[in-house]
Amino acid sequence: LIMSLAMWKWTCLVSHLLLSTTMSPLGRQQPPHPKRPFITFTGEQAEGNFNHLVVDERTGHIYLGAVNRIYKLSSDLKVLVTHETGPDDDNPKCYPPRIVQTCNEPLTPTNNINKMLLIDYKENRLIACGSLYQGICKLLRLDDLFKLGEPFHKKEHYLSGVNESGSVFGVIVSYSNMDDKLFIATAVDGKPEYFPTISSRKLTKNSEADGMFAYVFHDEFVASMIKIPSDTFTIIPDFDIYYIYGFSSGNFVYFLTLQPEMISPPGSTTKEQVYTSKLVRLCKEDTAFNSYVEVPIGCEKNGVEYRLLQAAYLSKAGAILARSLSVGPEDDILFTVFSKGQKRKMKSLDESALCIFVLKNINDRIKDRLQSCYRGEGTLDLAWLKVKDIPCSSALLTIDDNFCGLDMNAPLGVSSMVRGLPIFTEDGDRMTSVIAYVYKNHSLAFVGTKSGKLKK
Repeated sequence: LIMSLAMWKWTCLVSHLLLSTTMSPLGRQQPPHPKRPFITFTGEQAEGNFNHLVVDERTGHIYLGAVNRIYKLSSDLKVLVTHETGPDDDNPKCYPPRIVQTCNEPLTPTNNINKMLLIDYKENRLIACGSLYQGICKLLRLDDLFKLGEPFHKKEHYLSGVNESGSVFGVIVSYSNMDDKLFIATAVDGKPEYFPTISSRKLTKNSEADGMFAYVFHDEFVASMIKIPSDTFTIIPDFDIYYIYGFSSGNFVYFLTLQPEMISPPGSTTKEQVYTSKLVRLCKEDTAFNSYVEVPIGCEKNGVEYRLLQAAYLSKAGAILARSLSVGPEDDILFTVFSKGQKRKMKSLDESALCIFVLKNINDRIKDRLQSCYRGEGTLDLAWLKVKDIPCSSALLTIDDNFCGLDMNAPLGVSSMVRGLPIFTEDGDRMTSVIAYVYKNHSLAFVGTKSGKLKK
């Protein structure tokens, strides 16, 4: 989710307040500035957590997704509009939900946890997806949060039954002469028969159109989606793909994920479950999802492995960083935060690292893998397809930088990990979020920590 310039100014002000000492021209430390209060907003106590925040880059207005509420705030955090999204009678075992057909499960008042918040700039609306009714979305007018539409009649309207706020990520791909697309990636919570883990949907101009959120393509054999095979759950019963971040760049859409894997430790005859961070790439125009490739990513410093992805943000290199990385100043750079190890997804260790990846280097690794697979070398090497271990098939064709796959050798995994460049580590206060931008040729990163500190 891209932060606006207005939000950056606000963030810079916050970091200026935190970094309260300055140096004089002679290098003498000055007394700290008098403390100025932060601007704050507090919701109603009964609501619980805030889940997501987006900023309108045109107006500076802030949209806040919370439990049972969507707020529209001014740039100085004054409430402009509130929209209620719950609670309502529901049961997570009802599929389809009771708003479509009668459910035999007991219904109880259930909170609606905001799982995704996106601004659709072309149609001046907010896409707000929640946890009620197996995960349906509302389309709200940006001006007053009036409900423009709430599709719920078809099975593709239900995104995921997971009620965690960090379980869904969406990326809008915009076009000037046709309807936009929404790429949705979501945890499926053991229900692969109901929910694809990743799919592309139609974003129609009319919020109440019959085709809203329909798959971009769907016939008897092929659809714009990836489903986790049911067989995978026999090997890893709690298998799921957790989506941490997503973005589009060039001809591709990318998602950064965390997923469990069974590995055999050196010298051991038994397998153990670990978590692997992976980048997933798809072509924007690939309606059959033949271009699906995933590659493991991680970081290492002084012999310590940082493998559990916590957060990520796409930025540009900027002239100064570009020189040290031997790339162009407009090249895409991924700023990522990893915590130490691979085993504790839910209780990550406090040791963490801020690492950067050059997106072009990851794409080069993917291209090499595609070329070798289309020469018939190896298997598809995808952890959640291991039960089938499908061999690569050879085909005589040229694979360029924008190759979007065929109905063979897909979905495809890269076995060797792409390592990021560690630029900062924190041992006691785990880093949990990151944003970055270029200012006067310098790359600046803002990192949030577990204890609520902001580091610039």
